[in-house]
Amino acid sequence: MPDHVPDRPSPDAVRADRAARPAPRVAATGIVLDGHGRVLVLLPARAPEAELPDATVGAAETPEAGLARALREELGLTAPVGRLLAVDSRPPGPHGRSLVVHVHLVGPLPAGQAAAIAVPGGEGGRARWLPPDEAGTVLPGHVAPRLRAALAALHAGSFAHLVDGVAQPGSPAGLDPARRAALEHAGALDAASHRAGRPKALTAASVLFTAADGRVLLVQPAYGRSDRWNLPGGGVDSDLGEIPRAAARREVLEELGLDLAPGRLLAVNWSHKPGRPARIRFLYDGGVLDGSALARIRLDPTELLQWRTVAAAELRTLVKPALRRQITACLGARATGAGPLELHAGRP
Repeated sequence: MPDHVPDRPSPDAVRADRAARPAPRVAATGIVLDGHGRVLVLLPARAPEAELPDATVGAAETPEAGLARALREELGLTAPVGRLLAVDSRPPGPHGRSLVVHVHLVGPLPAGQAAAIAVPGGEGGRARWLPPDEAGTVLPGHVAPRLRAALAALHAGSFAHLVDGVAQPGSPAGLDPARRAALEHAGALDAASHRAGRPKALTAASVLFTAADGRVLLVQPAYGRSDRWNLPGGGVDSDLGEIPRAAARREVLEELGLDLAPGRLLAVNWSHKPGRPARIRFLYDGGVLDGSALARIRLDPTELLQWRTVAAAELRTLVKPALRRQITACLGARATGAGPLELHAGRP
């Protein structure tokens, strides 16, 4: 055993040593959205190109803190820096340092806050709220791919892994679907990259209840578009091992305070919008609720504002067309004993 154990370096010495080591420059970019889904693009008076809000991250900052500081100091915007949408790594440039850019969501901002943004560079500078496609055409070539990949990740509820603006094989978002399919067919993806890149689907379970007079039970959500009414139900917690039937019972208990086992499966609905995950809904028969059962309903105020029963003819003014078609199909399946039905956006 040695007689002398060397002293540990002081914290100051450790910091100085780390500061002297070669390291990539770290930056953070904000995809700032308004309530209409438009992107904030800056055209500072003394800058040659359009930009997205960004910041060079200081040695004692996280990317989130650096971006929040820049938004506050340069734009007068105090807003939470949201989730990480993408990371882009760029090889060393003229100054010999590589660059790592974290791309974060900011917003959507309320109308008043969006209108109050100050523009860096003083007189002559402009801030423009542009539709995403238009924003991509005015931004420089090394920035536009980050925007497109970040928005793809936002819509897919996922994340984009970029190198010099190019989505990498296995990136969960931002990879062109045709390229992803070509890589799969060529056997060029390892198992982990294959799983990460596969299209994702969101799964929900709903329950169709009617009153004794045949009117359909609808609930009004306390979040999102409260003018759109829904069937009782919600997402399936598949990551916890939950199955759709169990999710339907849990959601009815949480939302309405009724512990009722769902009846038979009436339909499975598939819906899809380009660039978004597919949505799969399992629709179960909840049966007929008599007056005493309806009187026992107790809403969760964090999720629902109110409930009501409506005639089939009233559905057109209360629910989205796709859900109206699903409800109509399920009422038919219940009446005839048909099903389970296979539906696409409510159509057989």
